[in-house]
This record gives sequence, structure tokens and C-alpha cells, in this order.
Amino acid sequence: MPLRGTGHGKLVGDEAPYFESLAELDQWASLPHEKLMAVLEYQARPQFAESLNRKGKLLGGYTESPSGLCYTFNFWPLCDTFVYFSHHRITVPPSGWINAAHRQGVKMLGTLIFEGSGEADCLRLIVGCPQAGAGPTLRTDSIPMSRHYASVLAELARQRGFDGYLLNIECPLRGGPEQARALAGWILLLRSELVTKVGSHAQTIWYDSVIFNGQVRWQDRLNSLNLPFFLSSDALFTNYFWPPSFPALTAQYFMSLDPALISDDAKRSSISSIKSLQSIFTGVDVWGRGSHGGGGFGSYKAMTHIDPQSLGLSVALFGQAWTWESEQDKPGWNWDQWWEYERKLWIGPADPQEVVPVPDTPRRPGEPECPHDPFKPVSSFFVHATPPDPAQLVFYTSFSPGVGRSWFVEGVNVLRTVDGWTDVDKQSSIGNLVWPRPSVMWESNDRPESLPLASSMLDMSDAWNGGNTLKVSISCAGSTADDAMFRCIWLPVQSLNVTSLVSYDVNIVYKTVACEGTDLDLGLFVKPLMEGSGDLPEVNVGASTQSYLKNGWTRQVLSFSLPPDVVNASIAIGLIIGFVTEDPSRPLDFSVSLGQLAVYSSSSTARASKGTPGILWAKFQSTKPLTSPSTDLSGLLAWDITSLLPRLTLQAISSPEDPNPAWILDDTKERFPSFLYFNIYVNPHSLSGSVAEPTAAMFIGTTGLDGRANRFYVDSTILPKNVMDGRGLRFYVQGVSDKGDVLPWEMCAHVDCMFELGSR
Repeated sequence: MPLRGTGHGKLVGDEAPYFESLAELDQWASLPHEKLMAVLEYQARPQFAESLNRKGKLLGGYTESPSGLCYTFNFWPLCDTFVYFSHHRITVPPSGWINAAHRQGVKMLGTLIFEGSGEADCLRLIVGCPQAGAGPTLRTDSIPMSRHYASVLAELARQRGFDGYLLNIECPLRGGPEQARALAGWILLLRSELVTKVGSHAQTIWYDSVIFNGQVRWQDRLNSLNLPFFLSSDALFTNYFWPPSFPALTAQYFMSLDPALISDDAKRSSISSIKSLQSIFTGVDVWGRGSHGGGGFGSYKAMTHIDPQSLGLSVALFGQAWTWESEQDKPGWNWDQWWEYERKLWIGPADPQEVVPVPDTPRRPGEPECPHDPFKPVSSFFVHATPPDPAQLVFYTSFSPGVGRSWFVEGVNVLRTVDGWTDVDKQSSIGNLVWPRPSVMWESNDRPESLPLASSMLDMSDAWNGGNTLKVSISCAGSTADDAMFRCIWLPVQSLNVTSLVSYDVNIVYKTVACEGTDLDLGLFVKPLMEGSGDLPEVNVGASTQSYLKNGWTRQVLSFSLPPDVVNASIAIGLIIGFVTEDPSRPLDFSVSLGQLAVYSSSSTARASKGTPGILWAKFQSTKPLTSPSTDLSGLLAWDITSLLPRLTLQAISSPEDPNPAWILDDTKERFPSFLYFNIYVNPHSLSGSVAEPTAAMFIGTTGLDGRANRFYVDSTILPKNVMDGRGLRFYVQGVSDKGDVLPWEMCAHVDCMFELGSR
């Protein structure tokens, strides 16, 4: 959340970000809590290709402490599930990280961990917490199980909007096999509660530590010692210290299991989940620490043995923030250097000829040499998944990595910072088809000359809405061809999966810069994504409309759909760029800065009355009486949103038998407005009583930090000093819709806060 003068704003009444004990969790559960309505619900990615379901998946994990420009994760298309990890007893993923994951169809898990002195709490997890004043506890020959903490943990996930837990038990179970069996039974209770309260997509992943007799003994693979916990959970996260032979041994052992324990047919009425090789996440520590290959840029060696594409095992990649944390204290280190370093690990270098140095692989005593091919990026091991279908969840991106140095609203810079800001809630797709380099092609396939050179970068010096643009730079050699005066390229930017019987709209905002003597002609377009084999479906693309915006920006909108006989397809959204040059024999260069891209379903009923989004009212509740401008002006700003239907013009009703209704309402999922975030501004009430227009108001921040809908905590430290010299303040709330449209001021709301000047 970018804020004037600070990185983040203080919040009032915030939910605990973690719990140090089950007693703290009980204290939380004893109070009423409302579901965080500004957290996106999980929406599954399209699963059109059956062959993709047999590929291994990627499990990631991270925890952060943001200040200035910090680490953020940007390669969601490669990831299936993300664990927000820390060493607190219960770690709750922040709402911003949940939103960033859910926008891309990735599950976000919290962590439940018992280590060190956690034995008593681990037993309490199973047997529950007796209520004050209760009678004697039931005495049994075995350890009893209680649903209490399973229910509370599932309710916590429901209320905060995340999708399950990583279970990390690294303390011995003194009750031995009896306690271990009871723990495995409790995991089934947790799964059941999560499915009921969170949804069928909920996940419970067991970390390979405790075995069937209650001892802490990491196995580094699936075997009979940790099998009972794997069967109770949805997946296994193995430890990292495995030798190269272990992934194959894991696969062999899994294939030897009785199908009744893991198969589809046997599990239809069972609480436990269906298992596959994908359900085994083999651990790889990017920090090394015993991982084959030594971690870092040698992590690919471990993934080569796991072999997600062929063998089908999944990968649990731990500590991927190594790229930041291992380098951040070096002299001259900055975000741009990290971003280049990070891209090399995940998607490879921008220059395909660059050789990435790989550290020597450390070997255990007696371990034979294990030769490997040159460096491979993480992306080479996994399927590149698309976000949820835009018909189910509006696809929107401002190409933000979740950090920035400034903040822009419709191309106007409203905030500049010294140290920058980090707000993962603002993170969106960075354009998955332009990294590590754009894949430009001649629009006419018969051009014999070499393709232009293309590069991509995240440019924080300009933006439409947010903190940066996606800037694509093109360099083209001179040509002596007869038709070289006008050449045309196709620039794919973003892939999506779409379905038939739906009409989609695409909305893009961009600006261009070209060298002298070169004119550009850009057209938004949609093409089938050229991947794999087989016939590519045609895409029905309508005519685009174009409008010119302020500060050199341009908007284009077009509609497209699949033919009726095509059920679903992968498509690429991009730009057809024509360039005209006065002297084609000379090299030329130009750039396109993309400000935002949105894809969403069109209204299916032309006559339907569609609502216009607006902000109905706003109010400000100060924490203290506003007795003077020197008062602490901290308080809560709240508002409500509305959908305004157009003025009603009644159709003539010819008779009671007339089949035409008096009006038709929009009944789609978008019938009521949804917002990405809200910009907050302030203007002073001058001593003369006047207030400037909202266009002169000063930006003080955005929503999104706390997961609460329609509220913003105003910290007096973020208010500009020059607004304190009048009779009071006027706060403005400006919505930004889920399609990236900033509400005009007449559809926004404000509230006045007047000082009690008589008490000065």
C-alpha cells in the first residue's frame, strides 16, 4: 500500500498475523470475527489438457518483512500451491499474498508448526482444550481425538481466505505410536473441516519429519515409516537431504501401494483424498543445506532427478528468496540487479547465449559423481499454467511486481517516494509471454530477413495505474527489400484459456516512443497460442475501438470469442505493430509501454440494464475529538459502494399476455461492481470556508493491506502538513474497478471532518 511519507499505514483492530500458541488461537476464537471480504476467493485454473494432469507440480514458500523495495514472488504460472512459512506456531498468510496467488489460480497455505518445546501443544492439538468448569476428562486406553482445533483452524482459514495448511511436526511425540496414530486421525478431521468451511480445493500437506512411532526421523522420501501421515493428508513434502536415487525409489514405492489406499474408486465415500505421484512434493532447498546440487543456480540438478515432466513427482522449492537474501547486503545491490538475478533462476537469462555459472555439486562421503547438463531455469521443469478463465474471474494486470517507487492514477504521478514501497496486494501478472525475452514474429510469415531484437523490462519511471509499466523495446536492422518501408510484427503478451459460448472483451492501455523518421501503427489482437501439435482453432475477433487518453496514453478495446465447435482453447493476447520508415535501409528502434490489460466476459443480453459503479457514502470516525489542527487525526475512513441503474424508460405493455418483460436486468456475475482497490485523497477546508476541487486533492494512500473491504485507517503521520492549517479536512474515496477503470469524481464520495475551533 503506497503511502505518503511511509511505506505502509498503521491499522486499527487488525487481525493477528500469527499465533505463538494454541492458547492464543483459542483466545482469537473466543471473539466474533467477520470474513475478510476484500480477499479474493480461490478460482481454479482451467484444466483442459488431460496430459497436463500427469505432470509434477511446484510448491513454493516464503515469508517477508516488507520495507522499501523488497522481495516479491512473480512466477505464479509455474506454481500450483504456495506456502506462507514462518516459525510461529500458526502462520497466517497476509491478505495481499492470498490475493496475488488467487488472481493466478494458485492455492495459498498457512503453516502449523511444532518444534523445540512444542510437545505439549502438539498433544493439545489432538485432545482439544477442556472448557473451564468442565467435569473429569474421559479416561481411555488410547489417546482421544477432539475436533476442536480442526474446526478452529478451518474457521481461521475461512475467515482470512486462505486454502489450508502445511503441517510441520518437528518435535517427538512422547505417546509413541498411539499418539502418532491419533495425530494421523486428527489430520483427517482437519481435512474434513477444511473441505466443509473452505471448499473442496482445500489442502493439507504433511512435512516429512515425524514417523509412525512418534520419533522425529526425516526420511527424505515416501516409505512405510511416513506412509500413514501421507495417507491422511493431501500431499507429502519430503525433506531435502535425499541422494539422487531417492526420487525413483519414491515412485517405485508409491506404485507398489495397494490401490485401495489411494485410488479414485476406493475413495468416493472416504474422507481421505485420492493420491498420485503428483501428491509427493520432493523437497529442494534453494539455500543448499544438504540438497543435491547445492542449491542456488545448482537447484536444477535436484529437479532433474525429481523429473516432474516424465516421472511425474512434484517439487517443493523452499527458500526461493535466496536470490534476495543472499545478495541484499552486498555494496551497491539494488532491486534492478535482484530482478535480473531472479529472472535467471526462474526463466533463464535475457540473452540466450549467456552462460550461467553453476556451483560445483557437493557430494556426501562415498557418493558417486553425478554428471549434469548445463544450467536450466526452474521454468523448464513445469507446465506454464494460465490464470482462471476471465469468464469466472476478471483478468486484470497493471504488470506490477508488487513494488514501486511512485504511484500513478490514470497516468498522473500522485506519489514519489525515496525508498520505494512494497504492496503484494497490488501485484499482478507481469505478462507471461514476454519473459525472458519477447517472442516477436513477422506478421507476414514470408519475410526472409532476421527478426527484430526485442527486450522487456519493468519500468518504474512511468505508469497508467500503479507503480510501473511493462516496457518492450524493439530494435530492427535496416532492409533493402522492396516492401521494407512498411513492416509488421506480432508481439504476444499474455496467455489465457477461454471457453466457447462466451464473448470476451479485451481492454489495453499503452503508449509508444519511436525513433525519428519512424511511425507506428498498433492493433490489439487475439490469436490461438501456438504450443504443442494439432490444428489450431480460429478465434473470432471483432473490430477494435481506440481512444486517446491524457499524457500520451492510448486505449484499445476489442471483442473476441471461440467458434461454436471449439469447446476451449489457449489464446495469446498481444499487439500487431506496423512500422513505417522513411529510409528502410537504416536500422530503427521503438518501444511500447503497456500500462494495463483487462479481459472479461461481455454482456450476453444487449437489452439488459447494466449498473454503473459508484461510491454511495463515506464517513470518518476519529480516534480522538478534533479539537484543533494539532489533534492526532488518526481514525477510520469507511464507505459503501453501489450500482446505479440507468434511468428507467418503461416499455409499452400491450396486454397481460405480452411475453416481453417491462425491463431486463443484467444477471451476470458482474451485476454488482467489484473493485481492485481505492485511492484515498485529502483537501483542507481553508479558514475562509472554501474547499478546492477534488482534482487538487493530495493522495495519501490506497486500500488493500488488511483484507477488509471498504475501509482505510488514516494515520496522522501520513497526512501532508499543509492540510492542517484550515478549519478541517475533506477526505475523498476514489474506486478503481476490477477492470482497471478509475471512477470519475462525480461517482466518488467524500466526507468532511471539521475542527472544533472554538476550543482553541
